Amino acid sequence: MNNSRVTFIDGLRGLSLLGILLANMLIFQFGMFNKDTLTLNGFDTGMLHVVQVVIEHSFLPIFTVLFGFSLIKMIDSVRRRKTKSRWTILRRAIGLIVLGLLHSRFIWDGDILFSYGIMTLLLIPFINRKAKTLFIWAGIFTALMLILGIGSSMTPVGEADMTEVPAMVDYMKQENEVLQNGSYAAIYDFRNNVDIPMFGDDENAGIFMLIAMVIAPIMYAPLFLIGMALAKINAFTKMEQEQKWYSTLSFLVPVGLALKASSIYLGEANSFSMTLSLFGANLLAVGYIALFAMIYHSSAIQKIAPYIESVGKLSLTNYIMQSVICTTIFYGYGLGLFNKLAVWQGVLLGLVIYTLQAIISRWYLQFAKRGPLEYVLRLWTNFSFKS
Repeated sequence: MNNSRVTFIDGLRGLSLLGILLANMLIFQFGMFNKDTLTLNGFDTGMLHVVQVVIEHSFLPIFTVLFGFSLIKMIDSVRRRKTKSRWTILRRAIGLIVLGLLHSRFIWDGDILFSYGIMTLLLIPFINRKAKTLFIWAGIFTALMLILGIGSSMTPVGEADMTEVPAMVDYMKQENEVLQNGSYAAIYDFRNNVDIPMFGDDENAGIFMLIAMVIAPIMYAPLFLIGMALAKINAFTKMEQEQKWYSTLSFLVPVGLALKASSIYLGEANSFSMTLSLFGANLLAVGYIALFAMIYHSSAIQKIAPYIESVGKLSLTNYIMQSVICTTIFYGYGLGLFNKLAVWQGVLLGLVIYTLQAIISRWYLQFAKRGPLEYVLRLWTNFSFKS
């Protein structure tokens, strides 16, 4: 992998972590479900809509594409060392699953690492497929996602406002109280032992979980497969020659923004808005990748690129640290600012946290090649202290 592509991939990964943090700030501030039932003033409502349209659900897809991209590059590296790649993939998947379980159980329940570990296992049959085949399968899974989304929008069951479900209202009140005032032990107990009543009785909850287990891989799969395909065609190798593609695909930015804005205009009462939002978010993610590639070598971006790239190089450590920092700021065992800051203040705080991470990451990499969690995962994946 040439140096230009390495730095761009690190930069894109670092940028995606900024978007993920800003989107997650709503959850850190208000809770997983309370964030969707907020009563805000005019300015804060506008800021919430900006976050929902410009940021929410559009940077995690970038991170997911890069995961698929890096998976192929890791396999190529393993095969050059003449090591059995399937065992390396299996160990990496197990490592991500374990880290995800620890993260979600002991720190924060908004984890993505567990899902990435599961998807790594599910993607094994696609590892040796050609790029064209991967793009085709990405299209097939995207079509399935749209069909399932449109089908669910025609079904009124399960689409009631959360505030119309008494048990859910009680759950959100309890969550608000525990996260704002509870000790670490109380929050740990709530996170791991209190069931979410959003889906009614146990029978309905079981059905929902079964459906979620089927739909979740379909939702993630296109992005992983696109990342894998991009790695196989050596994308971002000759970035100056690829500017035409970047320029063309960057037009997906206004398209994605328009679709996401339309979903907000339709409102949550129109269940089709969810499909519109998710589809728009994925298009916007592709547009963001192209736009970032198009402007990456500009003088303005290059001034801050080393800092963004540093965050990307330490992406695993920085991702977990975002959870540690934000839960300490907002939860009762820390500063207890849960539900006390406005949306715009949360965005500003997120920018401050990311800036500090960028500065510290840049400094840290002067003394080490990789972060502590990156080292642990790499050690386990390669099963060698020399790695």
